[in-house]
Amino acid sequence: MPDARVIPFDDSGRPRLRPAVEEEVFEVEDLQEEPRSMADRVAGTLDFLRRRITGEYEVDEFGFDPEFLDRVLMSPLRPLYSSYFRVETRGLENVPDTGGALVVANHSGTIALDAVMTQLALLDHHPAHRHLRMLGANLVFSTPFVGELSRKGGHTLACAPDAERLLSEGELVGVWPEGFKGIGKPYSERYKLQRFGRGGFVAAALRTGVPIIPCAIVGAEETYPIIGNAKFLARLLGLPYFPLTPTFPWLGPLGMVPLPSKWIIEFGEPLSTDAMPAGAADDPMLVFNITDQVRETIQQTLYRLLVQRRSVFR
Repeated sequence: MPDARVIPFDDSGRPRLRPAVEEEVFEVEDLQEEPRSMADRVAGTLDFLRRRITGEYEVDEFGFDPEFLDRVLMSPLRPLYSSYFRVETRGLENVPDTGGALVVANHSGTIALDAVMTQLALLDHHPAHRHLRMLGANLVFSTPFVGELSRKGGHTLACAPDAERLLSEGELVGVWPEGFKGIGKPYSERYKLQRFGRGGFVAAALRTGVPIIPCAIVGAEETYPIIGNAKFLARLLGLPYFPLTPTFPWLGPLGMVPLPSKWIIEFGEPLSTDAMPAGAADDPMLVFNITDQVRETIQQTLYRLLVQRRSVFR
């Protein structure tokens, strides 16, 4: 009887490979795919730059450049979303895969990081990878460089004609009705919604018959807690407010680093508008009632999420 521990030989006199050796060979071959994938990424980047230089890319009538948004604007924000703020997104199933819809959210945090985190949540984590076309204030688009980047990111001025045009074309539109009152409010008023304006966003949704999706964002309030407002400097610089936080401006540029608060973004059940009577958008009382309903839904959701949150930073 041959010894079972002896490695058998083939017809040419060479020892046959044992299963363990064969597995190691396959693993080495698998590792050879990594340089190819890196080469593909480099090639993709070079192709992207080539098309930028030669102008072989498309933008829509608002200046929206989807590829620029994904590769340039969103890339540095993805680590913030996943690792720094550890954003937990809920209710994505309430956002339709296709067709127009209006996302209405609370606004806070000194700098509008809540808006771009919401945009990133829908782009990367929604099953249909939807682009959120945000409506911004005049200051955004009148600021050099910032305004141009905002246009490339798909955003436009917060006015009824632009909002209705995007919604009627089946786009997902985002609005933050609190505006500067929301992001510039003191920390003592955190998570208390400010006035929602005159309900222009509701009228736009009624005219186009799209659903309104309330969105509550928890965590942004703690990124830059405002403990004061230097109004003289704000007027001097032409800003709606000049925030004083525990770190800014006392620590200089280091004070502009946001605190790593834990975020939750929840999309609520959509409010249907397509069954509203004709001319509903011109009824100020109806518009006011729907605006108040949306605001109250977001406020109650914020209270619920705050109760569920274990702490500010986890």
